[in-house]
Amino acid sequence: QVQLVESGGGLVRAGGSLRLSCAASGQTFGKYPWGWFRQAPGKGRDFVAAITWSGRDTFYADSVKGRFTIPSDTAKNMLYLQMTSLKPEDTAVYFCAADPDGNWRSADAWDLWGQGTQVTVSS
Repeated sequence: QVQLVESGGGLVRAGGSLRLSCAASGQTFGKYPWGWFRQAPGKGRDFVAAITWSGRDTFYADSVKGRFTIPSDTAKNMLYLQMTSLKPEDTAVYFCAADPDGNWRSADAWDLWGQGTQVTVSS
């Protein structure tokens, strides 16, 4: 059974940086595209960034483009979200996801999810 486990969330001041990690485990974990979503209180789960397994292609939400990057280490089955110039509106629970089928920018397309990690950005 595939498991995705996020870590690295926390409290940071506006303008600061944070790196989230996602560890994938399980014998059946394949060469999936994977990515990050976030969910603020009372809102839906929004696309943040995604990357193909090869790392050749990356995709970002307009709201984070230029501030966030999504590196991965496939040898270690690790995905990261490097966040810089954080803003209070980046406050949310961040989820790692894998194995999309359909519109990658839609949470409905993704099959595998982690439990989420809280990121809080203070002003």
